[in-house]
Amino acid sequence: MTFWDKYQLYVYVALAVLLSWWLQQLYEQHEMEMKVAENSPDFFSTGYYKKEMDLDGKPKSELKADKMQHFKQDGSTHLDRPVMTLYNPNAAPWVIQSDTGIMAADGDNLQLNGQALIDREASENNSALTVKTSDLRVKLSTNYAETSAWAEIISPPNQTSGTGMQVTFVSPIHLKLLSKVKGRYEIK
Repeated sequence: MTFWDKYQLYVYVALAVLLSWWLQQLYEQHEMEMKVAENSPDFFSTGYYKKEMDLDGKPKSELKADKMQHFKQDGSTHLDRPVMTLYNPNAAPWVIQSDTGIMAADGDNLQLNGQALIDREASENNSALTVKTSDLRVKLSTNYAETSAWAEIISPPNQTSGTGMQVTFVSPIHLKLLSKVKGRYEIK
């Protein structure tokens, strides 16, 4: 009996094991590439700008961001340094900005993460107003925002702060602090 006859079965088994291992490695690499592709943005933009008009052709809202990435997997849009402007007839627009933001696939729910700043300049009928808070949830269809974080409302010379806030940006405008409210008001 020759060496080949004696160990032929072992050589075939070893080759089958090596071939199986190699095919498994190829399969895992392909799966990893697919997962990376699924979690990657399907399109992006730098210097992103979107303007929405109402039925009369007047500006309703604007959204600007330094960078925008859209993810196909969940339909979300991730924004760096977003600035949302909400227009009101006969009043100054509200400008909302934050560090980062995520627009849900429905295009109606915007989660602003990190420090958020809400500004409205003074107009004939309204005084200037600034709100400092964080982690703000905005529902665009109803011009409503809320947070459970600390918030400070500044309307010079008055200042009010508290934990948790609800805001409606259209008439009638409501700003409501939910708990631990403190204020400082100057009377003329």
